[in-house]
Amino acid sequence: MFSRRNHRPKSAALPKSAALLDAWRSLDTGDVPGALRQVRAAGENQPREEVALVIGRAAAAAGFDDLRDASATLAAAPEDATALYRFGYACVERGLDDLAVPPLREALRLSPGSFAVVHELVAAYESQGLHRDAVELLTGYEKSFSDWPERYLLVHNAILSGDLELARRQHALLPAPPDPQWLAPRDRQNRMLERAASAAGTTSLDGTDLRGWQFVIGGTLLGTLSPYGFTAGMTGRYAFLQDSYAQCLLGLQRLRSLLAAAEVAPRSVSLLPGRGSRILGLAAAEVLGLPARPFRPGEPETVVIAYDLAEVAEEDGGREALLGLVERAPGQVLHEHASCWTDAPGVAADSVTLLHQSVVAPWAEQLRAGAGGDVERGPADGRPAEALAAEVVGADPTPAPGDGDSPGDPAEVLEAFAAGVRDSWLRGPRRGLSSSGPVRSSRFA
Repeated sequence: MFSRRNHRPKSAALPKSAALLDAWRSLDTGDVPGALRQVRAAGENQPREEVALVIGRAAAAAGFDDLRDASATLAAAPEDATALYRFGYACVERGLDDLAVPPLREALRLSPGSFAVVHELVAAYESQGLHRDAVELLTGYEKSFSDWPERYLLVHNAILSGDLELARRQHALLPAPPDPQWLAPRDRQNRMLERAASAAGTTSLDGTDLRGWQFVIGGTLLGTLSPYGFTAGMTGRYAFLQDSYAQCLLGLQRLRSLLAAAEVAPRSVSLLPGRGSRILGLAAAEVLGLPARPFRPGEPETVVIAYDLAEVAEEDGGREALLGLVERAPGQVLHEHASCWTDAPGVAADSVTLLHQSVVAPWAEQLRAGAGGDVERGPADGRPAEALAAEVVGADPTPAPGDGDSPGDPAEVLEAFAAGVRDSWLRGPRRGLSSSGPVRSSRFA
């Protein structure tokens, strides 16, 4: 009887590289993620035909026939530009953008005039947040590239790398798009540059200005900056966070402040699906002094409250609700308390309290010290949403003191920023972010 366990042809070639042979052995045990980690750790200088052997076997195990076939072609012809391109293309399609870069670079060296290769290499750079690399690549082809898409892509990556001077100069050269498919991307790019212009007078827009760049790239007003790890590379974002009722209240108070500064006066609070969003929404209604009611797509002049949009997406009716938030209703504000910056939701909120990589809600099973000193998970708080909303409203919203090395984050700074950019806030569809922008932060596996 055929078994998929450890199945491979007996005559299959084996990698000679020790690092790649370790990856191959991981595949013997069915550990595809582990094998990919070992391929990445081996670096870019491994024989590409051996890399293709390992990736092809991993692709076969995952059922990715396109990547399996492209890998087999590259293993047989590692110096062929077309084989390199097809392998890189398949890697990009399957989310292995970092593994696509070396073969695409080599394909471009062998076929320097191929814009098909340029486009795939730009896509691979963008997916990894390597916008400066994309800018350098595209700039080298400026004398021969077209306006759509190459000049558009140059502007896009210049913005996301923080080079607004280059972005504005190249954007001024862009004619109207010849194809309707580019109208929405052009409008989004226009709004990004408009937001950058409005933010320039109120904030630095340098490589550490997280609040400023969140607004430029996504139209989001960031309520708080993490007071931990700024100089260690977090630059205002959280890695792992055990959230608190106090932090929730602080976020709602910051929301109230920025609404006032931006002269936005909602008439109600809308509750999205999910326990967390209901808890926070009921608390928001108290803090803002507004009536609360279930979310209705297209409702104007309301503040839509989410604890975590990723959590909303998992609820019954949640995906439909999020789709209903992409197009903006007049006077409608979407507030998300805890937003994941490493796996951004498909909808960019207008207001976000904090950016995290991993978060545990105050009412969830939080880590705590056990009786013997060991770390354990405490029980979730199963009280009704109304009781937990009261916990939020009654909390002490004094900001955490932080580590002493991170810059302060007074409410007055947020209020001044919101007042300065109010004419360019709440404009256009709420498209999800595909990049964390120019402000880099450390990531944790």
